[in-house]
Amino acid sequence: MFLAVFPPSESSPAPPDATLAGRLLEHDVSAFEELYDRHSRLVYGLVLRIVGHSASAEEVAQEVFFQLWRNASQYDRSRGPFLPWLLTMARNRALDHLRLKGERQRRREDQAEELPAVVSEPDFEHGLDQQRRAAKVRGLMAALEPRQRRAIELAYFEGLSHSEIAAALEEPLGTVKSWIRNGLLKLREGLQATA
Repeated sequence: MFLAVFPPSESSPAPPDATLAGRLLEHDVSAFEELYDRHSRLVYGLVLRIVGHSASAEEVAQEVFFQLWRNASQYDRSRGPFLPWLLTMARNRALDHLRLKGERQRRREDQAEELPAVVSEPDFEHGLDQQRRAAKVRGLMAALEPRQRRAIELAYFEGLSHSEIAAALEEPLGTVKSWIRNGLLKLREGLQATA
């Protein structure tokens, strides 16, 4: 038996998830509850596979739905179905959680390995070198295009994820990633030229 597949017509009703996501823009609590009931187990399962710990997975899944409530306007029906978008957001949030957890662990290990200095003499040369390097970085940052500079500041000084930066700057995610990548390349090239 053959099934004919026709592209949806302009008059066809929107998929239920997309309709509910649209209602989130009006802060419709019942729409949020329905989306949560439909997809919370799937989101939790994906996050659990990534983070590997149930308490952390619950926390991250809650963050995902909180982010959905706050940033429902980021979903663009024309770019694809709602569920893959939601699962991508969950995956990114889980990976961010793992990165943060790994960074905290590395800091603890580094602090445990450090032994206090018995006698410390001031290292004026080192301090002067750091001041020069900091001035060079400030100069290189100032030379970047303002939106590119702001994206890098949000990523590295405020700790925002690429998705959060895209939302804050109201720019597409791919554009934000390009700004950051290209800006970091310019900074590295500038620092290597003076080294």
